[in-house]
Amino acid sequence: MHHAGSLVIRSETAGTEDYLAIHSVNREAFGRPDEANLVDSLRTEGVVLASLVAELEDCDELEKSIVGHILFSRMYIETATNSVPAVALAPIAVLPKHQRQGIGGELIRHGLNVLKLRGEQIAIVLGHPDYYPRFGFSSAKAESLESPFPPKSFMAFELDPGALDGLCGKVRYPAAFGLGR
Repeated sequence: MHHAGSLVIRSETAGTEDYLAIHSVNREAFGRPDEANLVDSLRTEGVVLASLVAELEDCDELEKSIVGHILFSRMYIETATNSVPAVALAPIAVLPKHQRQGIGGELIRHGLNVLKLRGEQIAIVLGHPDYYPRFGFSSAKAESLESPFPPKSFMAFELDPGALDGLCGKVRYPAAFGLGR
């Protein structure tokens, strides 16, 4: 893993500067505005649990720039009897020229750790089945959860071991995701 400079993972700071940088990282990473707009909508909806940025310090320039971003928001698993809080990981973005250097992995690991320390129990991701399992996500763990997504790409991670035992229900994402109810 090679970075020209040091990588710092920190929480976003409320305000224009970080917000604009995060918006542009998401737009560039995905090549479209959807994910950048999703981040703004999740903030407006008030469901953001953690929004972290990866900041690269350039040794030569002594400048810091945001090169990556990850967002976790509150979602629920609706069971027959109650509504169990979980965490949605989405989106995660790294600027194209900084991809494949492990920055995304750092953001995921750091974020999951923050959530675990806060007592969150279940994290859910829709993502590449070859990538997320290395962080503990598993499609098998999500089998008892009803979602509109392809089973292989829909994965869950127990921040608290055993949190999904005997839990079955339908996932409900924040309204900003536009998945309906």
